[in-house]
Parts: sequence; C-alpha cells; structure tokens
Amino acid sequence: MPRHVVPLLLFLSAFGTSRGCLQDPASAYGVTGIVCRLTYPAAVVLNEKTTKVIEAAFQHARYPSMKGEKSLLFIGKVEYGLDNLEIHNLSIGRSAFELLPGEGIAMEISNVSAVFKGTIQYGYGSWLVNVGHSIDFEIESQIDLGINPKLYCGEGKVAADTTDCYLNFYKLRLHLQGDKEPNWLKKLFTDFITFTVKLVIKGQICKEINKVANILADFIQDTAEQFLSDGDIRVDIGVTAAPAITADYIESYHKGLTNYKNTSSVISDSVFHPSQLTENRMLYFRISDQVFNPMLSAAHQDGRFQLNISGEELATLFGANLTNVMPEFIRKCLMEPASPELRVWSSSTPFVNTSASGTTVSAGASGQLHCGNQSTPTLVFQANVSVDVTASYADKKVSLQGKPNEISVLRAELPVQNQPLLDEAQREFVREAVEKLGIPKVLSILEVAVTRMLDKQGTNLFDISNPEVLPHDGFVVIQMDFGFPHHLLVEFLKKMLQ
Repeated sequence: MPRHVVPLLLFLSAFGTSRGCLQDPASAYGVTGIVCRLTYPAAVVLNEKTTKVIEAAFQHARYPSMKGEKSLLFIGKVEYGLDNLEIHNLSIGRSAFELLPGEGIAMEISNVSAVFKGTIQYGYGSWLVNVGHSIDFEIESQIDLGINPKLYCGEGKVAADTTDCYLNFYKLRLHLQGDKEPNWLKKLFTDFITFTVKLVIKGQICKEINKVANILADFIQDTAEQFLSDGDIRVDIGVTAAPAITADYIESYHKGLTNYKNTSSVISDSVFHPSQLTENRMLYFRISDQVFNPMLSAAHQDGRFQLNISGEELATLFGANLTNVMPEFIRKCLMEPASPELRVWSSSTPFVNTSASGTTVSAGASGQLHCGNQSTPTLVFQANVSVDVTASYADKKVSLQGKPNEISVLRAELPVQNQPLLDEAQREFVREAVEKLGIPKVLSILEVAVTRMLDKQGTNLFDISNPEVLPHDGFVVIQMDFGFPHHLLVEFLKKMLQ
C-alpha cells in the first residue's frame, strides 16, 4: 500500500544537473564530493505541503480554447467552441506514494475536486458556430491523479519521465447556464462536450505536472548553488550519477567542485560507499575533504582570511592573563595615544584533514603590529598553526571549538628597532599569544561570519533539530531532522506564478 507522504516526483527531478552522468555507481562514487540522503521520515514532513504544489499545478495550467465538429446520430453535424476555461473551488483530499527500489516511484493524488467554468459556443444542423448560441457553462469534477515517473540520466541532467500519467474521473458533469434540466438533444450534445473536455483536462494537467517538475528542478538547483557560492567562488553541485532509490531513502551524488577565476578543482579518488550513511535521521550530507580544501584555497586566494584589530578591542584582547610576561615594546604600543593596530592574514593555504578522531585545520598565519606608524610595523611575525576544530549548530548559530595541537613561530622581527630576531622570552610570548588569544579570536569571528553567511542563504528559516557533524576518515557527515522550510515553498510558488 502507498504510504501517506509527499509525492517526491518534484524533488527527485530536482537533484541537479551534470555534464556527464556515469552509468556505473561504483565509478560515480570515485568522483563524488557531496552525497545527499533524504530518508522516509523526511518525506513525511514534506507531505504537509504537498497539496500546495499540486494546487499550483492545477491552477497554473492553461486550458486552450477548443473548436471542432462532430456528426451525431439524428442531429447531423454539430459545431462547437469552448473558451475561457478556468478552474474554481479546488480542493485536494490526500496524496500518497511508494518508493520502488531501483525503478522510480508510484504516486497517487486522491479526491481532487474542482469546478471548471468557461463559455461555450455551439450550433447544429445548418447553423454556424459563429452565429449560434453562446452561453456560460460550468463542469463539476472529482478526480484521482496517478503518476508513475521513471528517473533517467540523459542530455546532461537527471530528469523524471512523467508520461505515465493518468486521471480517473469519478464525476464530470457539465451544466449550461439556465438549463437545469436540458432536453434530450442538449443532453446528448453536452455529454459529447464533457468527453472532449475530459481529454483536454487530462492532457493539460499531466503537461503541467511535468512543467512544475522542471521549474522546481531549476529552482532547487539554483538555490543550492547559491547556498554554496559567494562572490567569485562558485561550487558545481552537478550530479555524477542518477539518484539511487530504495524503500527507505533517496540518495543523490554531486560533484562538489570549486570554481574560482576560470579554474576548477578535481575529485578523482573519493571513497564514498552507501554504508557510510544510515537511515536514522531525516537528512544526511556527506562532504569530502576534497570539497572543503579547494574552497579554503579559493577563499585564501581571494583574500578572505584577513583580520584587523585596533584600539580598545586590541587592548582588551591583550588584557587577558598569559603565562609569559608581555614584552615592553608591546605594552608601550598599547598605551600610545595613536591607535595601535594588529593585522593578521593567512600566509599559506589552509588545509583540512578529517579522521575518525576529529578535524584538523593547518595553516600559515602572518601578522603585523603597528604602533602609530602605519607604514612600518613595530612587530612582524609568522607562525604555522594546527588546530583540532569541532563545529556545531544550535539556536541558529554556528559554534566552533578549537584545540591547538601545534604552534611554531617561524619568524619574529622588530623592524623599527632594527632587531631582526626576538629573544627567546619574547618569541614564547608571541607563540602563547597566538595560541591563547589569536586562535580563539579568529574562531569567534569565523563563527559570526559563517552564521551571517548561512542566514543570508536562509538557513535560519529552517526548523533544524539536533544537527550533528560527525568526522570520519577523509569526510564529515552532517545529519539532522528538520521542519519543512515554508519560505522555500512560498518562493517557489511565486516563481511558478510569474
């Protein structure tokens, strides 16, 4: 029996586009950077909004004017025309679907009630349509809609073939204005017109379902690409193979390639396997280190990792208690009337290495301390930093916890004092300041920046429940439960009605 959840045709057709889908799943896994698994419980939540999409499909359908002629027994030639066909009083009973492993889905939309209204022109015998009668009409209908889409990968994208579409009419009754009890002649004529209208409604509704699927495919694809892109940094999330369907989940496979200034990253030896994901949560994202590292490289090249701290904020930062004694030149710098400034940036590309024990981020960091003289720094230093980072998301905010595991000061100079090297005590202060002041400060700023970016993409509008970021060898798994993002439905329906 079909289970009462959202008909996933529209979502299945929206898992993205690709320049080349591989037929062999094992081969596709090797070039897959991002995997998305939507489980059955997620479909239950999505079902709450199903009727809105189906209603939009019915109401957005354009029913063409119809003209024709028919020879009827005892009457002769009948000419007719129907115009201005519109839908009113639409209501939908329920929707149900069943996942067919390895094939597609079976969908049923039951008890769709609607009234179609329009104008009919007709004439029979020796009459002509253009001089015949013209009256308003309405058609009462009660319909069950069935679709058995097949998923395929062709012409550069994954799509759903919806040609296996049918409508069962339990009621289809035409009423002419002012004719509550039409004579036998008009009844014979209206029965024929009703049959003709039935064919037109079926054709247009099935056509509109396919159109809605394509619109939603573009909408979700554009939304996902915008979510992972910023400025000149873009991420290609095109699919590497057709989605996999089991009785319990739908899984899609995406490239996850970073594009920056006409260059693109490459993934060739991903180690994905379906057994790496479970079915206990509603939504899973499996993201490889080979996705994160090119993104970090692009952000580094784009100058994203820069931080300037000055004035009172800088004095407060150095006001923290440290084990080592603050060098005199730093103490004097912080007390000068001219606002001191600390400039810090990434001097080498950050690198992410994820294992079962956690995620380690390594990078080179450079800094300059300016004390009144903005052209010549008082202190110049360079350090290599390795930090174990734990990420979480709660109360619609990103939280980053860092545990330094290796910090080495490669260079520390005082250009103004012509002192090329700091003594050992001064170097140790710089190292401790990087560990206990610099890393927490950078992480706190990244928390705000990443949260702001997620909010910009609408993540805060999702009702996300108990998200978890789980590290594994070479990849992380983000798993969560969620409430339906109503804002996406609203935006999609607006797009449909444009």
